[in-house]
Amino acid sequence: MRKTKIICTLGPATDKEGVLRALVENGMNVARFNFSHGSHEEHKGRLDALKAIREELDTPVAALLDTKGPEIRLKDFKNGAETLEAGQTFTLTTRDVEGTRDIVSITYKDLPHDVKAGGSIMLDDGLIKLSIKEVSDTDIVCTVLNSGKIKNKKGVNVPGVHLSMPYMSQRDRDDIIFGIEQGFDFIAASFVRTAQDVYEIRNLLNMYDSKIRIVAKIENPEGVENIDSILSAADAVMVARGDLGVEIDFSELPSIQKSIIDRSYS
Repeated sequence: MRKTKIICTLGPATDKEGVLRALVENGMNVARFNFSHGSHEEHKGRLDALKAIREELDTPVAALLDTKGPEIRLKDFKNGAETLEAGQTFTLTTRDVEGTRDIVSITYKDLPHDVKAGGSIMLDDGLIKLSIKEVSDTDIVCTVLNSGKIKNKKGVNVPGVHLSMPYMSQRDRDDIIFGIEQGFDFIAASFVRTAQDVYEIRNLLNMYDSKIRIVAKIENPEGVENIDSILSAADAVMVARGDLGVEIDFSELPSIQKSIIDRSYS
């Protein structure tokens, strides 16, 4: 039996006629539903289609609900995107503004209280790096360190900073309850920092007498540091190398991944 499993993300591209069936027929073991995007109605339509195909083909394919988690994103630019130049000043703000090449709003209101001058901020999985010059109650004024194009709703990473934001938002709670009602098999818990994050989800599942399994996604230094307690709390872990590689030197990823795998089997 093949031990390595194939996880495929379902989305608009897999809605085309015959694509989902082809994925199942060609070995997909787990269908991932990314709840950072899409509505409950869209996810239900894809899940219903998956259930019908796996019943017809008598093929077991698990459904995995990937939570949005405590992530930070840019809001929108007036033109949808802007090109930032190395050396220019660029401001992240909690105020609601129309994004330009000089300033854009962010989704996390308390970020100015979590960072300080001299720190770094990464945009779009590290595509653009910012150095923090000064911070006020609402604004984080930065210097752009490398040029690049940035678009609406791209991710914001703050390496080495403990964020004070709560782990599970109301949106995540609503998504998990939806997942319980629809019969998902796994929850991929995004940006897990401590075992307590896993227990928050476990407690919610227990309230609904749900047996859904929890996969803790390790994608920040805090999650790596607390891996032993997270392994005890979760049913499985996923090494999310994309986000992890933004906050940890890429050269360290292979050894970290191997260490986590070894600890998972011990």
